[in-house]
Amino acid sequence: MINSLNIDQTLPVLIAGPTASGKSGLALAIARETGGVIVNADALQVYDNWQVLTARPSDKDMAAHRHALYGHVGKERVYSVGQWLREVGEFLQDQAAPPIIVGGTGLYFTSLTNGLADIPNVDKAIRKTAEQTWNEGGLAPLLRDLKDHDPSTFARIDQRNPARVLRAWEVLTSTGRGLAAWQDATPPPLLPLAKTNAFVLAASRDWLTPRIGHRFRQMLDQGAVGECRANMADWQPDLPANKAIGAPELMAHLRGEMTLEQAVGAAEIATRQYAKRQRSWFKARMKAWNWVDASTLSCG
Repeated sequence: MINSLNIDQTLPVLIAGPTASGKSGLALAIARETGGVIVNADALQVYDNWQVLTARPSDKDMAAHRHALYGHVGKERVYSVGQWLREVGEFLQDQAAPPIIVGGTGLYFTSLTNGLADIPNVDKAIRKTAEQTWNEGGLAPLLRDLKDHDPSTFARIDQRNPARVLRAWEVLTSTGRGLAAWQDATPPPLLPLAKTNAFVLAASRDWLTPRIGHRFRQMLDQGAVGECRANMADWQPDLPANKAIGAPELMAHLRGEMTLEQAVGAAEIATRQYAKRQRSWFKARMKAWNWVDASTLSCG
């Protein structure tokens, strides 16, 4: 199976794919062949308070082969793609055994291979204003501002996507410079796509849906409820670390707001929705990668 991927062992391997598609199993199989370290590219698996619910590699797998950037960030911290790029850079120096970088966060991969615009953080007050404006008047007021003061970004963004419109308005208001201008000044990528073995695991909805259900039931068997219970004392739902899919639902169960079966059902729906967003990101931004049918793999 590994041989069929025609991997150049002198180059890093990138493995992207939706949740539950078998990325970690493939990464481990490749790592056994090449000797490269497995580096995390999942924005939730970096946090130390979730192992089961984020499907971090098991202790057995971690002991069997070297892994990096898993569970190394405190749950109270905000961890950015810029921080990830700085940390992943050190693993690109190993020419003898290049890394296997694996995960489901598309932004990490596109920033690695396309470059990342160095946009300053947006002030929380500006973000709150943007959300309030949207809640009260829809996207129209924000779009008018962009059209009048940042026509380049206005023409470039998806004007029906609230997240994109809010982000563009926030950046313009916070920095005085349009998002398009920041993007056009993006520095060269840390790792150009041409210098990688880059794979996306293609997973159809019909194939992935039962895997999602099966994996969540496995998480319950592995202690997902106990993991949530350990996080209850200082639970803050707005923290990035606590966006782990299944955590809000199981927390609601522990508070007596829903049965376990209801929580599981809600978590599975949320996971399927997340997988759909991942597939959409990969299709839109990673067309040049090598697409592999996940159902044909035998390693995860």
